[in-house]
Amino acid sequence: MKVILLEKVRNLGGVGDMVKVNPGYGRNYLVPQGKAIFANEENIAAFEARRAELEKVENEKLKAAKSRGEKLEALENFTMSVRASAEGKLYGSIGPAMIADAMTEAGLEVSRSEVELPTGGAIRLVGEYDINVVLHSDVIVPVHLVVQSEVA
Repeated sequence: MKVILLEKVRNLGGVGDMVKVNPGYGRNYLVPQGKAIFANEENIAAFEARRAELEKVENEKLKAAKSRGEKLEALENFTMSVRASAEGKLYGSIGPAMIADAMTEAGLEVSRSEVELPTGGAIRLVGEYDINVVLHSDVIVPVHLVVQSEVA
């Protein structure tokens, strides 16, 4: 299935690119999310009429993401205190939502979908972890997360 991208999609393409994707990915994710439209003659003509507007919106999103990224880059370490056993195992786990909420409380605007955890999945032990915050497909900020045991 061919679609025309209305915004930059990570690992796929930029605004105006006509790409071939799996039918399920196109129908169930890209089109409903407003990231793409089906590539037919009518939609191609409509896209070309709106191209400048869509590129302007994409540039504004990129500028906003870069300014948010500068705030995150200024942060060397982000520390979270959570309940843990004496062996360093957490009571529960830390996922993207918990990290995003903690960063938001600290004054950094981060949503759950922007947090990428290490390949092991949820964090279950006290320690130091390198995570990525994906603010835009071109703005990926590495953050050093320190998980420490909460003092009772």
